[in-house]
Amino acid sequence: MAIEVRLPTLLRSAAEGQSVVKTEGDTVGEVLRNLAAGYPGLEGQILTGDGSLHKFVNVYLDDDDVRYLDKLDTKVQEGSVISILPAVAGG
Repeated sequence: MAIEVRLPTLLRSAAEGQSVVKTEGDTVGEVLRNLAAGYPGLEGQILTGDGSLHKFVNVYLDDDDVRYLDKLDTKVQEGSVISILPAVAGG
């Protein structure tokens, strides 16, 4: 099933300037792996070498932070929207 993934400005250059892309997957992790396969420049910015979510990236399924769901194993449904946001730090 096609899932919409929304990208922040910081990651758009790695996705040919697109702010929204569609990719396939049954879980958040599968969607992100397929996204990285289609846009290799995103791989190291979203997922670590061992396939886990990079600690400075927040991922939301619809309005829910996947860290409080089943993380990368969170199931997605037709019509789901995944938003990727870089963590913000300041001081």
